[in-house]
Amino acid sequence: MKNPFEHLDKILEHRVRLQIMSVLIASESCDFNSLKELSGATDGSLATHMKALEKEKYVSITKSFVDRKPNTRYKITDRGRNAFRKHLDALEALVRQQKK
Repeated sequence: MKNPFEHLDKILEHRVRLQIMSVLIASESCDFNSLKELSGATDGSLATHMKALEKEKYVSITKSFVDRKPNTRYKITDRGRNAFRKHLDALEALVRQQKK
């Protein structure tokens, strides 16, 4: 019997990272403040989680200025999309296994 826990992505096991990836997979891109509001994370916490996702190349970052204010936007990468789907597949396998 396969162990679905082996297929869970350690990076995506944290609630905030899973929320971030869920938002990004459903939208073309999202800015820092919107992600902060949606996740309920503090500035520092969100920045730390975004750095972890960027390090794994799960998200790409675009920095610009809007009305002279810095604006940071995030977009999920193909690698991040694949990792997210594999993580969800592993969770679904776990649930199916528990129902047996």
